[in-house]
Amino acid sequence: MTVPVFITAVVGVAVVGLALGWALARLGTAPLIQRARDELAEAEALSMEAKRESETARKEATYAAKEESLRLRTETERENKAARAELQRVERRLRNREENLERKQSVLEKAERDLADGEGILVQKREELEGLKSKARQELEKVSGIQTPEARELILRTVEEEMQQELAIRVREMEEKARKDSERQARKIVSLAIQRCCVDQASESTVSVVPLQGDEMKGRIIGREGRNIRMFEGLTGVDLIVDDTPEAVVLSCFDPIRREVARIALSNLVSDGRIHPGRIEDVVNKARSEVKSRIHTEGERACLETGLTGVPPPLIELLGKLFFRTSFGQNMLDHSIEVSHLAAMIASEIGANANIARRGGLFHDIGKALDHEMEGTHIQLGVDLLRRHRESENVIHCVAAHHEDVPLETVEAVIVYAADSISSTRPGARRENLETYVKRLQALEEIADSFEGVDKSFAIQAGREVRIIVRPDEVDDIMSVKLAREIAGKIQGDLQYPGEIKVTVIRETRATDFAR
Repeated sequence: MTVPVFITAVVGVAVVGLALGWALARLGTAPLIQRARDELAEAEALSMEAKRESETARKEATYAAKEESLRLRTETERENKAARAELQRVERRLRNREENLERKQSVLEKAERDLADGEGILVQKREELEGLKSKARQELEKVSGIQTPEARELILRTVEEEMQQELAIRVREMEEKARKDSERQARKIVSLAIQRCCVDQASESTVSVVPLQGDEMKGRIIGREGRNIRMFEGLTGVDLIVDDTPEAVVLSCFDPIRREVARIALSNLVSDGRIHPGRIEDVVNKARSEVKSRIHTEGERACLETGLTGVPPPLIELLGKLFFRTSFGQNMLDHSIEVSHLAAMIASEIGANANIARRGGLFHDIGKALDHEMEGTHIQLGVDLLRRHRESENVIHCVAAHHEDVPLETVEAVIVYAADSISSTRPGARRENLETYVKRLQALEEIADSFEGVDKSFAIQAGREVRIIVRPDEVDDIMSVKLAREIAGKIQGDLQYPGEIKVTVIRETRATDFAR
């Protein structure tokens, strides 16, 4: 309860007491009057106590208000003092900055004036120099008897000749250094890959001759009125040639798989001895199933040896068909496996993607399994086939570029290209008939002899290198470098050959005299 309310209550009680006393006095009741007086005295005492408490509370409130006012005034004065100090610091910084700007502006104005004076002096000096140059040129023309354009052309021509000779020497030095470094590194990588990939020197070839136990078996193969041979050729699609070859018959067909089916079937018929149309049909069907199983087995073997996983079944079947294909006597499946191993090893040595190189090496000739059945090159057929089976584009590019039909754009494509060349051109990998071999060597020497300055040319190392001896009075050392490059370019453009051919130009000067 607050003090005013309390005072109001006391006053009310007093008024009530007075009224009650007055009423009792009117009634003449003495005890009631006395009691009223006592209550009035008590009320007055309470009123005095309330006044004292009210005065004490008022004084305390006044004192607290003064203290709060003093505190607020002190904080305000402190904040104002700090703000004034900060404002003074800002003003000092601004004055210093203005003074620095004024000094820099004065220095800049002075520099501009000096520059303008220097430009004027420079223009004057340039005019004087032009005059001296013109005067010197006139004196030089008068002394030499040559006009300025003629002298300029002469100097430029002399400098150009000197620079061409120096450039040719520098190019030859850089080419020699790059060739040595690259050959050393490439030889190391290729030798390591070849050492780790052990293959047979002599590759397999498709057999198309079936041996017989005796010549009397030829009549049984032909049958009465030729019905057996007609039945056999109709079922296999292979020409069966029975001639004077002793104890042998020849199978002729462009499809190696059909030829293999015919070889197995005819071998089984000859060993069994029962040869008639019904038996021929059963044996041919059984041989066809055997070849189909062999195709699947060889395809799985290729994937297992190269460590490839996730190869679709149609691609496995086509890889198996490569087992019955040969190129210059080299088995195509063994060649693809070898290229896969070589490409993976080279990629591991140089830090490329070995998995892409391995897959590209195994699939690079897969189109040859279809080129007897579909139109197009084996490269285009292989690219379309791999794209249909959702092979990665990097692997497809390795297949598309391994004969440089498209530019080599990835490291893995270059590796597959190199591995294919290594596998194809190593000793014993492929056969080449004598007539083609001789013609290639003759064409190689004819290309070299067609250039001016060539004295003699020799194709050596089975056509892998051509050595050219030039006439030293017609071809100098610089021209020999250019001649080697031109001959190599013409060989590359005009001649078909496996691998690469090294062109070596030899220039020597001999002096001979006799002591008598």
